[in-house]
Amino acid sequence: MAYCTLIPYFIGEKYMSIIIMILLLSFLVLVHEAGHFLAARVLGIKVSKFGFGLPIGPTLWSKKVGDIEVLVHAFLLGGYVSFPDDEKDTDLPKDSKDRFLNRPVWQRMIVISAGVIANVITAFFLVLITSLVWGKLPSSDFQVYINNIVAEKDASVWNSGIQKGDRIININGSEIKSSYALTLFAQNSKPYDGKVDYDFVKTNLDKLKKLNPKLNENESIKNLTVVALPDIKSEPQLKIDDDFLRGYKLYRDSQNSLTEKQTKLRDSLKSRTTYVADGTTTLKDVAYAISDSLRPLDVTVLRKDKTVQLKTFYPNEKGLIGVSLEARQVTTPTKGVGAAITGSFRYLWEQTYVLVYGLWQLFTGKIPMKDLHGIVVITKIGGDVISNNGFFSGLLLTAMISMDLALVNFLPIPALDGGHFMFLLIEKLRGKPIDEETLNKVSSFFFLLLIIFMVLVVFNDVYALVRHKI
Repeated sequence: MAYCTLIPYFIGEKYMSIIIMILLLSFLVLVHEAGHFLAARVLGIKVSKFGFGLPIGPTLWSKKVGDIEVLVHAFLLGGYVSFPDDEKDTDLPKDSKDRFLNRPVWQRMIVISAGVIANVITAFFLVLITSLVWGKLPSSDFQVYINNIVAEKDASVWNSGIQKGDRIININGSEIKSSYALTLFAQNSKPYDGKVDYDFVKTNLDKLKKLNPKLNENESIKNLTVVALPDIKSEPQLKIDDDFLRGYKLYRDSQNSLTEKQTKLRDSLKSRTTYVADGTTTLKDVAYAISDSLRPLDVTVLRKDKTVQLKTFYPNEKGLIGVSLEARQVTTPTKGVGAAITGSFRYLWEQTYVLVYGLWQLFTGKIPMKDLHGIVVITKIGGDVISNNGFFSGLLLTAMISMDLALVNFLPIPALDGGHFMFLLIEKLRGKPIDEETLNKVSSFFFLLLIIFMVLVVFNDVYALVRHKI
């Protein structure tokens, strides 16, 4: 007992957490391959090898168990199940029923999907164990509180009535009950078509024409200083930057707010009164003044169990409000086996929805490749979670990684389980298997792409760690 407690101290708590995370990730890979293996054995399909780890580098241990060779490789973050079909020197006849490829399509489908199913079951039980031990589970909801007001003295936020300790429940008509909801609110606030964006200012060119119908695009505006327009940008949007997640900022708009001069210009345009330019007013100021995208902030907060509507206010010229945040995650009680089971299902469903949405964002290009990370960063983050929040927080993260592993592996991409399943579906519909040579060429091509993709992800991981972005 004393020896076990001395190990983390000797190694270092942080490094011990990383080692625990590596072991948990290795466990997930082992579970995935065990799913394939057990399904094959139950169906009576012969298995020649079961490998824990990838055959990269030295083999640490190997032993023949019955007719199966069990191997443990140095690179633990991987695994494989090998059938006689994969070996050129197999003694099994080509028409043997023990061969994987000679089994009915439905049996091969079960074996192919068994790894994914094993990961889903494992994810559920990891969440269930955590809920039974903790007696609660974190929900997807966050309560966002004002931690402090750090704006300059003349900032608009000081006149809003906002106070430290206020809980933000609504921004511009959108309910804020989670960081995810806040992100969606940001992503859904893109401007309408027909706007021209320059230097983060969007306006409708028709409005400029209405101000002076006789003014063509090459003429200057009287009493205004015309400036060269910066490069046009596409699809600007309200965005929550990384600092929000660190609790520094409440709101950041991709456009600047109106200055006092621009506000006066806007008001004069609305009331059709004369605005006297001071010789420094620019076309950019006009664009700001008539832009549809520069919106004030209408924030509703909860203060001492009472709903308070704050006075309308604006971000500063950098798009910041000057308020730091504190996000408190809402927990759901799971006392009792029944509550733990239903709570675990609900938690897994909510988190899986977020994972699926993230994959959709990735494939639609809304998540850039530079923000994609893999096993190195996952291990680092997992180690930090265990070190800061305890082992069971690490278990919850492991459960989500298990679900992610299941989802990614079942994508219909050749070289992944989902790709093999797709080929089996095609075989079932055609009534005959796909030509083996064609299948091998397609699989090899996508396997090469997968390797390139993994190299890029590892590069992102290393770059993020070296630059201390993670």
